[in-house]
Amino acid sequence: MTPRTAKNRPYRACGEDHALDDSARAAVDGSFVRLSDGITHYRLAGPADGPLTVLTPGLTIPLGYWDDTAGHLHRRGLRTLSYSAYGRGWSDRITGPYDLRLFQRQLAELLDATAAGPAQHLVGASMGALIALTHLTTPATAAPRSLTLIGPAGFAAPNPGLQRLLRCPALARHTGMHLGRRILAQHARHNVRTPEDAQRLTRLLAAPARFEGTVHAVLTTLRDVPLHHGHDLYRTAGKLHVPTMLLWGRHDHITPIDQLPTVTDLLHPRSTHILDDHGHMLPFEAPAATAGHIADFATENPPAP
Repeated sequence: MTPRTAKNRPYRACGEDHALDDSARAAVDGSFVRLSDGITHYRLAGPADGPLTVLTPGLTIPLGYWDDTAGHLHRRGLRTLSYSAYGRGWSDRITGPYDLRLFQRQLAELLDATAAGPAQHLVGASMGALIALTHLTTPATAAPRSLTLIGPAGFAAPNPGLQRLLRCPALARHTGMHLGRRILAQHARHNVRTPEDAQRLTRLLAAPARFEGTVHAVLTTLRDVPLHHGHDLYRTAGKLHVPTMLLWGRHDHITPIDQLPTVTDLLHPRSTHILDDHGHMLPFEAPAATAGHIADFATENPPAP
């Protein structure tokens, strides 16, 4: 267990005025399971005999982000498992590093705990791409029939000033407590293209943002997850030759589309689709089109008989 040091101890940011407990969880849909690092909020839904499609989350989003896309996938015969990463939504805020080992362990344990079986189709959006690739490249993990990455993270230009701030516990804590909500709100506005989608995203994030430890979780993830140097992880995954599809929004300002050639060189995808009228959050902005591409690619790569 990670020691409860000042570096890892969650704090309460301004505006985090709710405790995440059983009464808070009773007010939301979905299921909960206690894993080795804490409680995870998840939703396993769709045709019981459909191929399992696992939807891995990005930096800030709760599982409700996937609801519309999942509904379209269900109508195409796919079963979905969506969940909130630790520190997001109604999943536990933890003490310790928020790194890819934590998020891969959460996904592996969730698959075991739900008895949903191995992922037949693995989908990762933004930072969820790094979680999906880490899961895929973990020894003894069953290879899925397809891998879909949506606006994948891992190639952002580093911000040395931000990294120095986040690696100084006292300064990171002070900044998070007093400015964290404002920083996350500014980040959210860049994720989607239209004012209407920005308002919907604000509503989605509003309730879980009030739970103590949320800002700490996101800022610590920015410290602990390699969002700038993903080349080795992508290169290793590319050598596994899992059928891969890339989806990208033309107006993505978080993982800009000029990163597409790099990802293509490393992963050698079989299929790439660019959605011209949308930004970073395709499952949220364009759920029908996103689900259509995922389902079509799943049909091209069916489960083994």
